[in-house]
Amino acid sequence: MYRLKNTVREYAWGSETALSELLKRPASGRPEAELWIGAHPDAPSVVLREDSRGPEALDSVIEDDAEGMLGSASDQFGTLPFLMKILCAAQPLSIQVHPTREQAQAGFERENEAGVPQDAANRNYKDANHKPEMIFALTRFEALCGFAPRRETAHLLEAWAKFLETQQELSMDTTTLPVISATSTVPEPVNGDRAVDQARALAGLLLDSESEEDALRDTFTLILKGGSGVRSLAVTAPLLASAGDHVPDRLRELTEIAKIHPGDPGLVVSLMLNRITLMPGETIYLPAGNVHAYLRGTGVEVMASSDNVLRGGLTAKHIDLRELVSTVTFQESQVPHVEAHLTDLGQELYQPPFEEFQLQRIELSPTETPSGGDVVLAQSGPAVVLVTRGSLRLESPTSTLELHVGDSAFIPASESPVVVRSAGPAGGTAFATTVSEAATGL
Repeated sequence: MYRLKNTVREYAWGSETALSELLKRPASGRPEAELWIGAHPDAPSVVLREDSRGPEALDSVIEDDAEGMLGSASDQFGTLPFLMKILCAAQPLSIQVHPTREQAQAGFERENEAGVPQDAANRNYKDANHKPEMIFALTRFEALCGFAPRRETAHLLEAWAKFLETQQELSMDTTTLPVISATSTVPEPVNGDRAVDQARALAGLLLDSESEEDALRDTFTLILKGGSGVRSLAVTAPLLASAGDHVPDRLRELTEIAKIHPGDPGLVVSLMLNRITLMPGETIYLPAGNVHAYLRGTGVEVMASSDNVLRGGLTAKHIDLRELVSTVTFQESQVPHVEAHLTDLGQELYQPPFEEFQLQRIELSPTETPSGGDVVLAQSGPAVVLVTRGSLRLESPTSTLELHVGDSAFIPASESPVVVRSAGPAGGTAFATTVSEAATGL
């Protein structure tokens, strides 16, 4: 077993306090968005050896002994197939979708052949892998996930249009409302008539087609093309703050996003998606083609080891509309929750329908209580473990490793079984990721 040092990724949407408060570490004063635990080449964890070899990147350690480190996952995946993160969002992330493995392989090869630099801003595919995800909420967690029923979205657009018609500040014949745009800090006028007409046109487009797929695709595409009508509508979102009970909650919620992304077409796209609130302990998974955005909150995120993201709003980054539309699954969907599976060994597992990963939450009582107990680590090959509360001890047939809050470890496939025990008066909580049992047949 190897103790790890992990990289904190700083993105503008990250919280300045959530990660430090969770892991009991000093805050940097900067937006600490994600803690990466794994062997992704962009920010691999570092193995902290106590011998003469010293620290070494986890991906290099795995490469030196792939069979011992990965077990059967070496032949199946060739590398550590998952990445675990602590995600701390203080602001909305971009609306985005991830490709299938086949789409990623084709897109990665196409961009390589075209000579698109790996770090180019307009590059869509950073690697040839898909990126299914799962998020386990540690705090109240707000998100957008999958397409909502068309009629619900149409109702919201009609309510927005009716509200705009009531605003005396809007001259419906001219452009009078000053609004800060997404691309300019200078107040710009808005065409009220055009905004109302656009909202109703989008509602009609959603409902007029007999084909759910065509209606969602056409509406989604029209919004992201960002014509003058869409822009006129999007920049009126701040007005909804004063609507009170005259509009649905979903519309008033747009005002908070509009403070970060004023005038962004993604404000309108967001109304097409299911708005969800996860309470601590609740979990959802996100397959390829699912349009989603995390809005705020802290959670344990697990994914296939990839960085392929196609964006569709609430961002200043590159949007390749044609490629985006080709990857989206245009169908109304229920929110894909993942329920805990309790094994006969007392393991609490979260198993989405992906072969790369599953998540285990380990919750142990204080050592001095009769229920302190031990838990066997669910291990289908290699695993990573992060302690988020108290102190725990990992014991295998060959070694022992004590971890305190904020500490993490990599456990090779060859080191099994591993028993987790309390190592302090308060017990402890940890999260462990390993390869899916379905993938290994265990």
